[in-house]
Parts: sequence; structure tokens; C-alpha cells
Amino acid sequence: MSGMAGKEVKNDLLENHGRKVALSYIQRLSEAVGSVVQAKEEAWSYAPPKEDSQIATVGIGLDGTCMLMCEDGYREAMVGTVSLYDSEGERQHTIYLGAAPEYGKKSFLERLEREIERAKKRYPEATLVGIADEAESNWKFLEKQTEEQILDFYHASGYLGALAEALHPNTVSKQKEWLTENCRELKHEKGKAGELLNLMKEVKEEKSHSKNLTEKLQAAITYYENHQHQMDYAEYLGLAEKVKKRKKCGLGKYGLKKHR
Repeated sequence: MSGMAGKEVKNDLLENHGRKVALSYIQRLSEAVGSVVQAKEEAWSYAPPKEDSQIATVGIGLDGTCMLMCEDGYREAMVGTVSLYDSEGERQHTIYLGAAPEYGKKSFLERLEREIERAKKRYPEATLVGIADEAESNWKFLEKQTEEQILDFYHASGYLGALAEALHPNTVSKQKEWLTENCRELKHEKGKAGELLNLMKEVKEEKSHSKNLTEKLQAAITYYENHQHQMDYAEYLGLAEKVKKRKKCGLGKYGLKKHR
């Protein structure tokens, strides 16, 4: 019931429990409980899981989305995750945090930072990796908290649709085929992000496109120029494979750290 909307709770209480409760009462009660939890959260901490395996990597995720508020227009709600991975790259546990829109992100980021500090103390040998989309404010926070940063693959691959359309303007099936192959290569081949960036620039200059497609291509070019250094997916996947091989061979611990 805690995951339901107010109207769903109202209907559930009536249909399954024979209790007729006003929606306003449910909303006020939820707000009161939330206020108590939020006030006590600074003193509370999430209980760490009992892991059978050693934690090699702590992944810090950060994202936000705009929500339409009744009185204030669109405001940004925030979510964050602290995920624990073993030496084989298998996720063992995730702590989830969320916050309703506030003016600025100060309260939410302070909560997330407390969980990150707890993770650092519990797993001092683990590598901290930040993952997010292109939002500059998220990276300003993550760069201070993590050793490595990776751009969310979903967002990176999403910008390739314009290039697929430009290369195969009249055949949707070829666009899908091209996207499937190049998304796979972006994830598994070193230097692929740079190759795609160069191809975007060539296609934009060499071919005549509609105004809308030209704008989408330019947006993709700008995106890849700004975040290419965070798209080393093949390198991180390769390091994860090395970890597995070393563990199988009994060669000891090998952290997920990018070598420069």
C-alpha cells in the first residue's frame, strides 16, 4: 500500500477493508509520516547487507526529473543509488534514495553524501564509480565523490538515432539494423565513441538534411564532444573480465580501476 497513489489507497481501504476514508485524510497522513521520517533520516542509516563476497566497486548513480507541481510549475525531483558490486562485477546490494522537489538540491545531496561516506568507511578498498546522464550539476557532485565517472549508456546510445536516420533516411529496417550493430560496438569496442563523433560531423556536412534532423545531429555532436571521455565502456567491460579471470586463476584481488 505504501507504493500506491492516494486514490488507490482510498479504493483499497473501501474495497478490501470496508473503510471509507477521505482522500484529503490519506494525503495529510502521508505527509505527516514523511515529515517524521525525513526529520529522523540524518540520524538513521541503512543497515549494510551481509555479503558473502568482498565488495570491489561502489557505484554511485544520480538523476533527476521535472515534475509539474500544483502551485510552483515544474520542479526537479531527485533520485540516487549506492550499489555494491563484487570482484566479478555482480551487484550484491543497492541503497535507493529519493526526494520530492525542493529549491536547489542541498538536502538531497547531503543525504546521498552521507550514504557515500558510510560506504567508503565500510569498503575502504573499493573503487567508487559515478554514473549519470549529461546534467552538469550531477557531474559536479559525482566528480568530487568518485574516482571514475561513466556516462549512462542509455543516454549515450540514444543520440545515435539521428545518425541512423541520416545514413538511411528512407529505410526504417536499415536504421534499426545500423543502430543495433553500432550500439553493440559502442559498448564493446575501444575508441568507438570517437569514430561515431567523426561520422556525425562528416554526415552533417556532406549530406543535405531537414532542419529538424540537422538540429538533432548537431545536438548529438555536441553531446559526444562533451562526454566522449566518459564513454570508455569497452575498457570497463574489459577490466571486469580480467577480474573474473584473475579470480578463477587464484591471482588475488584486482580492483575495477581504469589505468591512465
